[in-house]
Amino acid sequence: MARHLFFSGKGGVGKTSLASATAVRLADGGRRTLLVTTDPASNLADVFEQEIGPRPRPIAAVPGLDAQEIDADAAARAYRDKALAPLRGLLPEGVLRTVEEQMSGPCTVEIAGFDEFIACMLDGHYDRVVFDTAPTGHTLRLLGLPAAWSLHIEDSARGSGQTCIGPVDQLRTSKEQYDEAVRRLRDGQNTLFVFVAQPERTSVEETLRASRELEALGMTNHRLYINGVIPAAAAVHPFFRSRRQMQRAAVAELVGRFAGAADEVPLLEEEVKGVRMLRALGRWVNTDVDAVG
Repeated sequence: MARHLFFSGKGGVGKTSLASATAVRLADGGRRTLLVTTDPASNLADVFEQEIGPRPRPIAAVPGLDAQEIDADAAARAYRDKALAPLRGLLPEGVLRTVEEQMSGPCTVEIAGFDEFIACMLDGHYDRVVFDTAPTGHTLRLLGLPAAWSLHIEDSARGSGQTCIGPVDQLRTSKEQYDEAVRRLRDGQNTLFVFVAQPERTSVEETLRASRELEALGMTNHRLYINGVIPAAAAVHPFFRSRRQMQRAAVAELVGRFAGAADEVPLLEEEVKGVRMLRALGRWVNTDVDAVG
């Protein structure tokens, strides 16, 4: 029974809706659940029709569900403020400005945001943690960071002793956390990767490529949702009948070539917005959700 579920896919395929519906279903089933988005362009607040912030916040209409938006820029600012606070009054202002500039690069932002992600993974307060990730390329980079950053710390320890966010000696605990994150991500009993794709040929190759790249990182427990399938009953009009035929070909290819389990999710009549529609969508979220979530 996986504790961590990662939803990934191209932008606009419905992964936020399916991640949110899964989180609602888990919470409705009595599991203390955290829904986290790592997407800077997330619309999680619109989906739940309430404010979501950088710290876990209860979803008013779903007891047992908290949601959080990771803000890498805000995390980097907080990290800089914390690191520089003990130095203020001890070092000249010019030196402080130089140090602050050195800690304002993309490396610091990436790692600060990633540390927030790690903290969510290792938080023992929740039974389940559901991650709504940014589009596929960003997600692959994110999931490759634990091993890459752990190696960077080792290399820095043998060299200058410095990383972009501080001395190696101050990062020993972080390295242990990164190593633990790698272990959990590669543990198929602990982590499930859920790919969301549209029933279109353009989604086929990207989904399969992303699945292969995760396997190369040692992350092999995969599931696929094919979202937006036109129901047979709706295919009476020639346009929808033609579209459905195209979709069936794409579905057949995805199911035939994807290594894990695959489920179809129908195109719904209404926009997925608000808890009522999330629960309606949740009916199509893998009927044995307990076995995967």
